[in-house]
Amino acid sequence: MSMRAAVWQVANRLGVVAGTPGELLSALLAGPRRTVRVPLPPDHDLVRSLGPLIDVVADGAGEPRPAAPVDLDDPAAVCTSDPVRVTEAYEADPDPRGGLRPAWLRAGQSLVRDQAPAERALVLLAALDDTADPRLGPALTARAAGAPWRLAWSSRRRCTALTTTPDGRLVVREDRVRAVACLPDGTEPALDERGRLHTGGGGPATRLTDAVAATLASHPATALAAAGGTVLTGDRMGTVHAFSLTGVDQAALHTGRVTALTATPSTTYSGGTDGTVRAWHPGQSPDRAATVTSRPYPVVALHATAHLLAVAWSDGLAELHRLDTGESVPFRPGPRIRAVAITADGSLVVGLDDAVVCLTCALSG
Repeated sequence: MSMRAAVWQVANRLGVVAGTPGELLSALLAGPRRTVRVPLPPDHDLVRSLGPLIDVVADGAGEPRPAAPVDLDDPAAVCTSDPVRVTEAYEADPDPRGGLRPAWLRAGQSLVRDQAPAERALVLLAALDDTADPRLGPALTARAAGAPWRLAWSSRRRCTALTTTPDGRLVVREDRVRAVACLPDGTEPALDERGRLHTGGGGPATRLTDAVAATLASHPATALAAAGGTVLTGDRMGTVHAFSLTGVDQAALHTGRVTALTATPSTTYSGGTDGTVRAWHPGQSPDRAATVTSRPYPVVALHATAHLLAVAWSDGLAELHRLDTGESVPFRPGPRIRAVAITADGSLVVGLDDAVVCLTCALSG
């Protein structure tokens, strides 16, 4: 098995996003030592390099496969063939194949997972760049007809944070910020990488944002959101703070750092390194906060409307939840997810390091 395919396979088993051995090692250094069964032979270079960081149990699934030629120009063939074999073939042949090869290598960690050909076609479609052969889009769209999502649009651009304005406009940030929020007066406060608050992008600083900025200057935040006249922040101790001109409400909702916040006029949703998403109503006791969903991976991004909640996790999964029924639909783009947002029509927008992808599904309606 090639090194790239091996990294993707191991990253999927570990619940992290990584495209290179270096990225995989960095992800492992950030967490506790674990035992993992990997689909590789014991003498594989990656197994040997991971030995000091994890307890590896090789399951032999990475033994040589029977050679099976794949037509690397055919979207149908690459979506239905053994994805590890496709990865190895694209790595061995630098021909871009009209854009199929760079799209596959961009989204490969998702593509090597066990999934239906229609879902694989959707992921590949979302990973195409603007220079791809124009015939690939319709071909992959037809192949993706059985997937739960439809690709509305995609843009090859950097994304670090997403939100929507009160009138429904999508806000995409490309600079070095952790999160951005929108207030009714047009102010777009943003949280920088040091946890400090900055205003701009549409309106003047207000008394409220000035007060929050002064607080964060000495007590940096780890997450940011806003709803109506309230600015919300999270901190490394797991507490959510709701700032308004009448005072501050706070609730200890998580074990470990708060990593994401979103809010509607009535409800605040928070996510943390503990892998839980909690719903809390500022002004009420934190004992009344409810767990909306949880997984054994940190939450990286949230966005909510009155009826929908978008959640992104550190293992590369995005989910759209319908709050009134509990239904959810997953999507894995392949690269790590930086941000999520829900548009006025219920579409899910996913922000990546080098792309913004907009998807629709039946749940959105």
